[in-house]
Amino acid sequence: MTCEIIFEPNALNAAARFLEEDPAGLAEVLDAIDELAQDPRPVASTPYGLDIRRLRVDDYRVLYIESEIIRILVTHLGRTAWLGDLRHAENAGVVPPRRVL
Repeated sequence: MTCEIIFEPNALNAAARFLEEDPAGLAEVLDAIDELAQDPRPVASTPYGLDIRRLRVDDYRVLYIESEIIRILVTHLGRTAWLGDLRHAENAGVVPPRRVL
């Protein structure tokens, strides 16, 4: 089974920003999204409501809708707060304090 993958404009805009900041990380995310065409429910994905699934790839998250028409609509692409903050702080030469969970 092969699916069609469609990106919403907000997801494309986020990808363009991440391309400048972290091209290697974005490439990993886009590879994972491409794999959704073959397996729209990989082990690494989790349900996020009725029709939405969430996929984490390193310190990125992808929200997508798996439809019955065999299309995957990527609705959101973002970074998790802690790992993204840490990466930017390290690049700036500052290490933020560890969070206590």
